[in-house]
Amino acid sequence: MIVETEGRLVALDVLDAGQSDPDAGQDLLEIAVAEHPRLALLWADGRYQGGFEDRAAELGVRVEIARRPPGAKGFVLQARRWVVERTFAWLLKWRRLVRDYEETAESSKAWIYLAMIRLYLRRLARLAY
Repeated sequence: MIVETEGRLVALDVLDAGQSDPDAGQDLLEIAVAEHPRLALLWADGRYQGGFEDRAAELGVRVEIARRPPGAKGFVLQARRWVVERTFAWLLKWRRLVRDYEETAESSKAWIYLAMIRLYLRRLARLAY
C-alpha cells in the first residue's frame, strides 16, 4: 500500500504472502507512478533498501528510508513511518478486514477500497455540518 502524507490511498495491491515486500513494492511503485505521474518522493522503512530504491530512481522517484537513530534501544518513533501504519489501523476498524475472509486478491482489494471510501465519506460528512 502506498499512501500520501495524510494517509489517503495512492496505490494498492494485494498479493500472496510468498512474495517479499521489496519485490511487491517495485510492482506497486510502477502502478503508483502510472496513476500519479507527479509522484516525486516516497518514504519507506529499511526493508526497501537496494533494488526498490534503484527501480524508484529509474522511474524518477526519490526514496528516503526512515532509519532508527544510531544507538537507539527499544521503541523509537521514526519520521513518516507511522503514516502507513495509521492507515492500516483505520482499515482494521472495519470488521470485515480484521480477518482474511476473501478467496481472491481482487475481492480483498475491493473490500479495502470500500473501507477507504467509507472513511473518506464520513470525513466529508463531518465537514459538511
